[in-house]
Amino acid sequence: MKTDPLTSAAPLRGSGGPLRSSEPVRVAPAPSAAVVLLEEAADFLVVHRDFRAALQTCERAWQSLANDALLEDAAGTSLEVKCSLCVVGIQALAEMDRWQEVLYWVLQYYQVPEKLPPKVLELCVLLYSKMQDPGAMLEVASAWLQDTDNQDLPEYRALAELHLQRVLLPLGCLSDAEELVVSSAAFSEEQQLSALQAISTARQQQKYEQPGSEDQKPNQEGSFSHKFLSLLMLLRGLRDSAVSHFLSLPFKKSLLAALLLCLLVVKFDPASPSSLPFLCKLAQILHWIREAMFSPLHLFRAHD
Repeated sequence: MKTDPLTSAAPLRGSGGPLRSSEPVRVAPAPSAAVVLLEEAADFLVVHRDFRAALQTCERAWQSLANDALLEDAAGTSLEVKCSLCVVGIQALAEMDRWQEVLYWVLQYYQVPEKLPPKVLELCVLLYSKMQDPGAMLEVASAWLQDTDNQDLPEYRALAELHLQRVLLPLGCLSDAEELVVSSAAFSEEQQLSALQAISTARQQQKYEQPGSEDQKPNQEGSFSHKFLSLLMLLRGLRDSAVSHFLSLPFKKSLLAALLLCLLVVKFDPASPSSLPFLCKLAQILHWIREAMFSPLHLFRAHD
């Protein structure tokens, strides 16, 4: 079999250009097991729609990453693979209606919220906000935003705005929202003004829309009014009873009974010059009671 001269004359080419006979052939490194498993998980998720298999494949890839001794120059690739595995796993759990497990599933690999990749944190906030459970992300997102290393990331501003709009304001954490806007350097001046205006609007709505406050307040006022009216009627009955009792006695006997009562209870001395104003006042009260009970209007009511 003859060899084509054009082929034999053509130099061997590799990834580094033409190769000489003395240079070794450089072969591209084979992808790690975690990368292969990541591709399989994405295939299960998108093509086959087998969400359980996609989640299980992601977990196998995480185990592979934990067991492999990765090179230092592959650290960046490892971070990208971990983030991609989280994205696939989150989508698989959400498709299986197991979205409540997402946060726990992610944190079991990253241990602390501060180490979450920005893309993973964004997906978690959007997911829990969509499912009407933003409270689950309150502590996690706050811890991530307060970390000094994360504040230098380019995604920090977008995540701070997302945390403000999707977590703090819906939960009514207006003080925390105001502190985030004022203390964070991620917001521009225009963004700060817009955010503070939204916080002020939410605070006004919170004053007028507190649950149960409007219903309980009229009930409390009505109960108080009813009790106060009952007390007034009781005092009026006691007054009428006392007046009728005094009026059943002659006026002089009533005055004498009052003086004796003062002598026994408060040790009142009628002979003392300082007692004269009290005696005059007592006489005026008894005259007022007598005139009130024997007025034409009172007699007319008594006759009816």
